[in-house]
Amino acid sequence: MGKVEVDYSLYLVTGRELLPPGKDYYESLEESLKGGVTVVQIREKTADTGEFVEVARRTKEITDKYNVPLLINDRIDVFLAVGAAGIHIGQTDMPLALARALAGPGAVVGVSTGSVAEARAAVDGGADYVGIGPVWATQSKDVTHKTVLGPDGAGAILEELAGTGVRSVAIGGIQPPNVAFLLHGSISPDARNHLDGIAVISAVVSSREPERAARDLRAIVDSFKRARRALGDSVSSFTQRAAGAPTPDADALLRGVEELMRTVRDSQPLVHQITNNVVVNDSANVTLAVGASPIMATHPRDVADLSAAIGALLINFGTIQDKEGVFVAGRHANMNRKPIVFDPVAVGATAFRRETATQFLHHWQPAIIKGNAAEIGALAQSTEVLSRGVDSVGAGFADPGSVVKALARKRGAVVVLTGKHDYISDGEVVLRVSNGHDLLGTITGSGCQTGSLIATFAAAARTHCLAAGPATEDESQLTQGDMLLAALAGVLVYTVAAEVAAARPDVKGPGTFRAALIDELYNLRAETVLARAHVEVLSA
Repeated sequence: MGKVEVDYSLYLVTGRELLPPGKDYYESLEESLKGGVTVVQIREKTADTGEFVEVARRTKEITDKYNVPLLINDRIDVFLAVGAAGIHIGQTDMPLALARALAGPGAVVGVSTGSVAEARAAVDGGADYVGIGPVWATQSKDVTHKTVLGPDGAGAILEELAGTGVRSVAIGGIQPPNVAFLLHGSISPDARNHLDGIAVISAVVSSREPERAARDLRAIVDSFKRARRALGDSVSSFTQRAAGAPTPDADALLRGVEELMRTVRDSQPLVHQITNNVVVNDSANVTLAVGASPIMATHPRDVADLSAAIGALLINFGTIQDKEGVFVAGRHANMNRKPIVFDPVAVGATAFRRETATQFLHHWQPAIIKGNAAEIGALAQSTEVLSRGVDSVGAGFADPGSVVKALARKRGAVVVLTGKHDYISDGEVVLRVSNGHDLLGTITGSGCQTGSLIATFAAAARTHCLAAGPATEDESQLTQGDMLLAALAGVLVYTVAAEVAAARPDVKGPGTFRAALIDELYNLRAETVLARAHVEVLSA
């Protein structure tokens, strides 16, 4: 008999101990299969052999009814006794080579992997698939002695698996609110390899409505796969260019900027800004000046309630204070499909800031990351440019375009590098913007204000996209709209207004420039931006 073809989209790991009170295991299992579970693994760590065999036998009767493959956790004897489709082993279970030899060539064999080295060994040992995890901490099993990978850690393993034919599911702490983030954030940076599915335990087993729970999870995974097929090898869903679509030229981009400026004025988006206390007032004022509405809230309950109403979220941690509020705001923005702009101020200056940035990026997915050379360098793990507080030290990157392109691919986000020239990339296209004025370097928070405007135009890009038609694969896409264009609009509007402000005869220095800048943002019109813009498309 040949090996069963497995659809790994929704992989259910059983756990009878996690059932709600009064819920029958077999009833829950059948309901979950009706909801769209595509493969089942029986996990019975405490049952004796006779009980395990009986549970597996009855389980197989139900999975066979739905043509869903059944896998057995660890126990070759149970696998043989019930004629299951395959077996799954952990790193401390039976060696892979022995499991393969005993199970036979027709069996599906999977292995738990928590590192690139373990994934490489699984490939070399002939595994059919790997379970990558734990992605997050989980109550379903003890992972205290394992490395919690996060989506980007899963992406590193997927990079290793690319081209091998070995399939993949992620496991650990997966619940409906974080599935879209996991699927997007784990896409491997170079090969663009993505998960074949998700493995869940409590998200289905602990539900009183397992059919609905399974259906909701399956809808997200199916939507993600459809979106990836439409995007082809496109690096980021945040630009939403269809596979084979031409790269926009500078003129087309500027027409898009003009449209977003109009959208901001017409829609007056509410822009939630968790920003540092040095720049709160100025950030609010520049947001108001371009036609949007700022709100500065940090309490976890406050930000959770606000999330449904906002157009975009800016997270700027120049003065790190309410971390829990940031965690909650970011998670809810992803859940509500609102774009997040992350400005990791001085992230390379201290170990605390680096650790905090890593924690944040394990909890939510930004659409846009914006920083100066030191900040972008720290996120890219480069020592080419160092940090002195909030400032960069040195001459800058030798090839800034390559740096932002690589980081965009790694993080699955649009990346903005600010400086004398601003570089913007979605991992495919690199833009260089050569606008601005030296006086920007003499006022506090010019970079932070740029982040506020990028968030404003991210909200406008989402609004503009939704106004043009129904949302594209909204179940799995973390936001709608062209975030590359939004980043360009935010940078251009701010830097062009700075040029106009600096040229005014009443501007005598930093103090008068600061006030004039807000005035010129208020008075700025699209024709001025288009006339002054210096935008180059460097690569695609």
